[in-house]
Amino acid sequence: MRTDRLLIFSALIGLVLVAAPAFRALDTLPRTLTDDAFRQMISDFSEEGGYFRFEYMSNEREFQYVIPRLKEKTKPGGTYLGVGPEQNFTYIAATQPKMAFIFDIRRQNLLEHLIYKAIFEISANRADFVSKLFSRKIPAGLTEKSTVAGIFQAFRSAPPDDRLFAQNLQAIKDDLMKHRGFVLTAEDLSQMDQIYETLFRGGPGPGRNDLYGGGFARGATYADLMTETDGKGQARSYLATEENFAFVRQMQRQNLIVPLVGDFAGQKTLRTVGQYLKDHGAAASVFYTSNVEQYLFQQGDDWSKFLTNVAAMPLDSTSTFIRSSHMSYDNASGRPSRIVAGGNFISLLSPMQDLISAFNNGRLQTYDQVIQMSK
Repeated sequence: MRTDRLLIFSALIGLVLVAAPAFRALDTLPRTLTDDAFRQMISDFSEEGGYFRFEYMSNEREFQYVIPRLKEKTKPGGTYLGVGPEQNFTYIAATQPKMAFIFDIRRQNLLEHLIYKAIFEISANRADFVSKLFSRKIPAGLTEKSTVAGIFQAFRSAPPDDRLFAQNLQAIKDDLMKHRGFVLTAEDLSQMDQIYETLFRGGPGPGRNDLYGGGFARGATYADLMTETDGKGQARSYLATEENFAFVRQMQRQNLIVPLVGDFAGQKTLRTVGQYLKDHGAAASVFYTSNVEQYLFQQGDDWSKFLTNVAAMPLDSTSTFIRSSHMSYDNASGRPSRIVAGGNFISLLSPMQDLISAFNNGRLQTYDQVIQMSK
């Protein structure tokens, strides 16, 4: 009888282990990547570049509003996926993943992220980072306890410095090529020069700012976006605190923020990342899509290809999309009600599994339906 009970117990344990998602049992994401592995991953996972309206910075002024709810829905130590430039760093600081992958169809975005990577790596603190990002001397009186508003207020009177620009640009290239071993083409270096000069000429604000294709979100500057709050008065940008900044900097130094050239509707990059997560027993915890999905629904069946790619990724009940759109709200339901022209983007969350389930069951055909599943 005792032997029979042991056999039954062992069989039940075996069934539980088989039924449990592999990413819960394994979780072997690396704690750091060697420079060789980091460069190879960028090369192996990336696709050919394409075109999208070029921008150097985010233009979603209310992007922090979802962070309190996002932190409730997700747990630290997951995997972050995102698109576009620096806004990802704020979501990374908020969710504290083990590893992050940043996709963009433009190779320029990858080069911009390499610039950011180098600046993070060679910066001692937030004031030093802002100084190196925009080539302005650090104003007197700033400390690690300074508020983000205080930092940017101090930099308002700091003029652009051509000598610092040349010095910083060389330091960026040295960090990437001599320290990290990147082999950058003449075209890559020329584009990096252009990106960094745009940051230099635009500056953190105030005043005219050309960092975004048609201006920032309704005239907002980089300083405006970094000093925004979550709608409840708490600043949550990656420059809001030394702790936020230090977390992102450490991930950069460990090569755990991986920028990739990839098309959401492509057949390689998203699928390769999904397989990598499966191989390492990890789930996609957060996927920031900005408003890319809106364009995918305007490009034939690209939206279907994208969701097919996401459906192949390992997900769990906490996996969450962050998306943004020009929307108005229905005050009664608290949900977005319709797309409106102009105005600021609003950020929205939706469970990834719910959206994929609707897609697999044929209940998702339009971008409006995607938005209706978000709040």
